[in-house]
Amino acid sequence: MYNYDPLECLPSSAELPDSDDTPVDNELQILIPNLLLAILANIWQSRDDWFFGINMAIYYAPTKPAIVPDGFLSLGVERFVGENGRSSYVFWEEEGIAPILALEVVSQTYNGEYEQKKIDYAELGILYYVIYAPTRLRRKRQRLEVYRLVEGKYILQLGDKVWLPEIGLGIGREQGIYQGRTREWLFWYDENGDRYQTAEEQLQNLLTKLQQQGIDPNKL
Repeated sequence: MYNYDPLECLPSSAELPDSDDTPVDNELQILIPNLLLAILANIWQSRDDWFFGINMAIYYAPTKPAIVPDGFLSLGVERFVGENGRSSYVFWEEEGIAPILALEVVSQTYNGEYEQKKIDYAELGILYYVIYAPTRLRRKRQRLEVYRLVEGKYILQLGDKVWLPEIGLGIGREQGIYQGRTREWLFWYDENGDRYQTAEEQLQNLLTKLQQQGIDPNKL
C-alpha cells in the first residue's frame, strides 16, 4: 500500500531560485554579513548546528514567494548540507526551523526594512531582527536597531550593543578592520561585552606583541 508523504510533492531547494535577483546598490550589504559569518566560522568552528546565509532565499510556504534577507542565522540545523551546500533555505527541508536572526543593511534606496520586512519576519517567527544603516539614516531612526519578537510583535532593544541570550552572543557596532578597511562594522560580542576580532585584527595584534618582545616576524 502506498504511503502518501506530502513533503515529496513540495519543490526542493535545487528546484527553487536561490535569491530574488535584486542587485545590491551598496557594497556594505555584502561585506557586513560576510564579516559576521567569518567571525562565526572562527568562534564556532567546532560546532555543526548552525548556518548563516547571505543574500539567500528563504522559502517558508510552497505557494508564497521567498524572502531574501541580507543575512540570517539559524540554529539547530546542519551547517553543511551536501557536497555543494545549500542553494536556498527551505523550511520543509529544515524540519520547519525558522532562522533565529535576520539582518538587513539599509542601502541607498529604502526597501521596506522598517515597515514590510518587519511584518514578514515577525510572521516567520524570527526572534531577532537587526537593521543597520551604515550610510543613511531616516528621521528618528538609530544607526543600529535590534528588535526582539514578543507576542508576535517586534520590540526595539536599547543600545548599540545588544546581548542575545538565545544565541549566546551579543551584536553591536564599533570601529574595526575588515578586508583592509577601517570603519564602523557590525560585530559579535561575548557575554562580557568584549568584541570578537576579525582575522586581520588578530594577526595585527600578534605582530605587535612579537615586535614588543623584540622578535622580527619576518624571521619566523
